[in-house]
Amino acid sequence: MTGCAQSVKTSAPEENFWSGRLALQVEDQASQSFSALFELRGSAQNGGLVLISPLGTRLAQLDWKDGHAQLVTSAKEARQSDSLDNLLHEATGTRIPVAALFGWLQGMQATAPGWQADLSGIADGRLLARRTDPAPQATLRIALTR
Repeated sequence: MTGCAQSVKTSAPEENFWSGRLALQVEDQASQSFSALFELRGSAQNGGLVLISPLGTRLAQLDWKDGHAQLVTSAKEARQSDSLDNLLHEATGTRIPVAALFGWLQGMQATAPGWQADLSGIADGRLLARRTDPAPQATLRIALTR
C-alpha cells in the first residue's frame, strides 16, 4: 500500500505573476523607445522582472527585496541600488511607478504622481499608462499573455 501512496505537497500561496509584451517610450531630446517580452512576479516590495528579446534571449533580470535591488544585463553587467525606483530610473531614463503598476495589473486604479493609467482594456490583457509631468513625457504599453 505504501508503494501506491502519493505524497501531498504543500506550497506557498501562488504569488502574482504576469507575462507578455511591454513597450516604453520616453519623449526627451533623444526620444528613447524600448520593447521586450517580459515576466513579472511578486509585488512592489519583493519581486522580479525578466526582459526577453523576441528571439528568446534574456536581455536583463531585475530582482528586488528588502530595500535592495539588482539589475543584471545579458552582458553580465550588474547594477545595485538601495532603491528599486532609482535603479529603474537609471536603466530606463524615466521614473516608473512600480507600486502603481502592480495595482494596475490587478485592475485597480492606483495613483502615481504625473501618471494616468487607462485600465479599460485590462480584462483583455491590455494596459496603457502615460506620464505627462514631470518632463519628459513617457508612455508604457503592456499586452499580457493569456
